[in-house]
Amino acid sequence: MKVLVVDDEPLAQQRLQQLLSDMEQVSSVTLANNGQQAIEISQQIKPDVVLLDIRMPGIDGLETAQHLSRMEKVPAIIFTTAYDEYALDAFKVHAVDYLLKPVREEKLRDSLDRACQLNRAQMNAIKLQPSGRQNITAKISGNIKLISVDDIYFFRADQKYVTVKYVGGETIIEDTLKDLQNEFETFFIRVHRNALVAKKFIAGIHKDNDGHSYVTMQGCDELVEISRRHLSAVKKLITSM
Repeated sequence: MKVLVVDDEPLAQQRLQQLLSDMEQVSSVTLANNGQQAIEISQQIKPDVVLLDIRMPGIDGLETAQHLSRMEKVPAIIFTTAYDEYALDAFKVHAVDYLLKPVREEKLRDSLDRACQLNRAQMNAIKLQPSGRQNITAKISGNIKLISVDDIYFFRADQKYVTVKYVGGETIIEDTLKDLQNEFETFFIRVHRNALVAKKFIAGIHKDNDGHSYVTMQGCDELVEISRRHLSAVKKLITSM
């Protein structure tokens, strides 16, 4: 199997690489220093297993696993960390295993054996519970693109699709509006049954000649309609700002 080791500590990388090189079921070992690299490399080599450190700067291991789950070929995830308080969160994202550092050879071998037993149906069944992601995953031309939540103006649903408008462009994502609202309710406000708007970008309310109300946003020329049902909540938010 092809294994990707993701860790921001060179010594931890070297130890895992050395252990894996002696295991007959491992055909290749590739290294990544952080979550962003892990996602980019995974799209290139399509690893069978990812040994993923949880505590890393930038995109941590738990969020990285969420993005890897959107790949066409979902790798088996084995978390590695020195902090056992992450165990519950690790298994919420259906990791094959959870290894405490320093990783012992026999434990690693057992974890890889379990990863070998995962079939395609099990891999496709992996569902991750969002937990404060810093980025949204979008698939563009078969590749994964990460969109920073801080750069998003709004989400808008149109039939089966949700469009995300962000600094630099817009694209379609697979998340539902309901799930996005539940996950990011602290940062976004529902302004219409089909739209969520980032609170920090709201500049005011524009009313047209027909009496329809729209959210105006800093840095974004596009207007998002406010339904009558949500108008009072938007006005209250603007007043508090």
